[in-house]
Amino acid sequence: MDIIFQGRLRIIQPERGYRFSIDSVLLAGLTRVRPQDRVVDLGTGCGVIPLLLALQQPVAHITGIEIQESLVSMAKRNVIINGFAHLINIVRADLRRLNCSLVGGAVSLVMSNPPYRKLLSGRLNPNSAKAIARHELLASLGDVVSTAARLLPQKGRLAIIYPARRLPTLVGELTAGGFAPKQLTLIHTTLDSEAKLVHVESIKGGGEELLVSKPFAIYQGDGSYTPEMSAMYGSAPAVS
Repeated sequence: MDIIFQGRLRIIQPERGYRFSIDSVLLAGLTRVRPQDRVVDLGTGCGVIPLLLALQQPVAHITGIEIQESLVSMAKRNVIINGFAHLINIVRADLRRLNCSLVGGAVSLVMSNPPYRKLLSGRLNPNSAKAIARHELLASLGDVVSTAARLLPQKGRLAIIYPARRLPTLVGELTAGGFAPKQLTLIHTTLDSEAKLVHVESIKGGGEELLVSKPFAIYQGDGSYTPEMSAMYGSAPAVS
């Protein structure tokens, strides 16, 4: 068991195999969540994104969707040991077959940290959990977008974190699915490096106007977290 976020969260996850990454922290930290939101996290893994939202932001309810049985079991245990069973529900399901009845009704926000790599690109990790998380083995970006379109009403919101180099693909899939990107944040390892990731919030049936936020850096020049990244972890930045 890992104790993180200044001791406020306890996370059961494998020592080897699938482990949540900083991408999950960024998705939870950069997405704007409203107190009345009913949220669905597609591909929740060990449940870290629902846990971070429950810990850091007021929210009505969160459902985590995961297809891998071993991760579903971990996520359910993580919800219980952190005392959020009243707020978070973990559901084992194939997101490609998901509908509102499986997530308890109306949804206002869908979040996802989808697999980044096409099936035939790069080396396939021999660990099946890692492979499914990184490659489009069981679900593609298009599947995530189309599922969000089914779950969300008009003006419902979709938040995704994705490689910056695949931003054209992301925007194309969002547009094809009926979503309009409304806020975009480029994420850099340091401010003097090229963008590594992009966080995009979209609205189903939204208009054309797009807000491009100031760049977000994870690390300072000395290798410590930036104040913004430290705030996502609920801690003060390291003093150099």
